[in-house]
Amino acid sequence: MAAPMGTPQDAQVKIMETTVGNAEKYFGQFCSVLASYTRKTAKLRDKADELVKNLIDFANTENPELRTALKNMADELAKIQDYRHAQVRLGNCERSQQALNISIFSLQTEIKKFNSVRNREIKELEKLEKLRHRAPSDRHVIAEANVQKASVDAARTTHQLEEVIDNFQLQKVKDIQKIFSDFLTVEMIFHARSLEVFTNAFQNLQECDLEKDMEVRMEHTVSLQGNSRSFADPGLRDVVEQPKNTDSLLQIIHALIYSRLQIGSLLRCFLKEGWHVGEGDRRSVAPKQGKPDL
Repeated sequence: MAAPMGTPQDAQVKIMETTVGNAEKYFGQFCSVLASYTRKTAKLRDKADELVKNLIDFANTENPELRTALKNMADELAKIQDYRHAQVRLGNCERSQQALNISIFSLQTEIKKFNSVRNREIKELEKLEKLRHRAPSDRHVIAEANVQKASVDAARTTHQLEEVIDNFQLQKVKDIQKIFSDFLTVEMIFHARSLEVFTNAFQNLQECDLEKDMEVRMEHTVSLQGNSRSFADPGLRDVVEQPKNTDSLLQIIHALIYSRLQIGSLLRCFLKEGWHVGEGDRRSVAPKQGKPDL
């Protein structure tokens, strides 16, 4: 009697060893790539937060029209980063990988146990075959009993292995569904909400009234030019600087009137005394008859 090699149970074990090896290899790769994907998403979130900050800082230097548009757009972009943060927080498969690793370890243990029992059965069969070829004796009966016992153990182990294989296959499919269902759900929610928020951000940017912004810019420029011309006139500079300790418009007007009256009085004095300035030297002339024209 030849040793029963290459039974259906042996073929099934070989197939399961290959299946377990593939699951262990590719599930590890899945989780590694998804973890890298999550880390890069977190970096993208951080860079987008930096962009939002720069937009707000720049908006604070601009006119009200553009400032409002940029701040509204920045607020919408900040919302997207909140969604992206949730994407980072939910985008991992550690729990599923841990559950699968437990299933893989359990199956590998059962396969080793089956192989051990199967090898013992084969050895008992080989021992019985040798005894039969030597001489018939009572030892055949003992050997056959050992073979029978080994066969029963192998059958029981095979049944246990089949149950473990079924559980592993079921757990593997569930884990695949869980990992990628979570991934796709998070991505769909993120992109759906992001599309809505990006649309609002785009509309906020388009609502910036260019003509109004230019009007404000021109008014500001004209105001600056008017102030520079006022301070270029020495007489007006003295008038403006005189009431520097008060913000009263009435005092400014009084100071301006007072300054003009002083200038008029000085001119009348010069004309009355007959002073005339010409070509760098000052000389006296006869006073004119009548009231001088001011």
